[in-house]
Amino acid sequence: MKNTIKISVLLILFSMATGFSQDTNNFFTKANAFFNTNVMNGKVAYKSIKESPKELNNLVEQMKTIKVAKSDVATYQAFWINAYNINVIKNVVENYPLKSPLDKTGFFDKIKHTVAGKELTLNDMEHKMLRAVFPKEPRFHFVLVCAGLGCPPIINKAYMPSIIEDQLQMQTEIAINNPSFIMVNKNKVKLSQIFEWYKGDFTQDGTSLIDFVNLYRKDKIDAKAKVSFYAYDWTLNKQ
Repeated sequence: MKNTIKISVLLILFSMATGFSQDTNNFFTKANAFFNTNVMNGKVAYKSIKESPKELNNLVEQMKTIKVAKSDVATYQAFWINAYNINVIKNVVENYPLKSPLDKTGFFDKIKHTVAGKELTLNDMEHKMLRAVFPKEPRFHFVLVCAGLGCPPIINKAYMPSIIEDQLQMQTEIAINNPSFIMVNKNKVKLSQIFEWYKGDFTQDGTSLIDFVNLYRKDKIDAKAKVSFYAYDWTLNKQ
């Protein structure tokens, strides 16, 4: 009898795990299709999404009940990056037309979304679900897109567990080698305000901002270059 109960419990747990896995895989597949359809050259088709919101709404509903474990690092990171980017788009669409996400009060810190059974703002997703869990991972700043042109561009695909490491690396390299994002003029370099706001993320273990940037740049910047920060562009990244 005891053995029968144990087997039954194991079967239930296996069934639940399989169900969660299928839900998660389905989410990534649908998210990938959504970004592919609605993102081009780092710009989002907010007007088209507002006119036909079914695909977005389905993703939002699906995210409410998905469970991801911190121990499954790749799935966890990919899920929360997508969740952030999708809910940024949701906030814009629900308040469209906007000239900037800052035109809507509480865009990042007041409006709440149900994700993985939690009530979270966009700031909560970024700071509590990602940065706090992986404090040594500064590359999140190059994949979380806040709907402003000052952000590194949003890509037309979902972040996927099987390639999340490559995607984090690639998007960081693209941003840091973009002359409009890192502006170098002889012995002076202008960095995005992202580097000013989150300086601690980029200067861990005694490294400087230039040290961090040079990890990903093809053309290295002089370590003695004078660093300044240019103003962030909050203009909406719309098509």
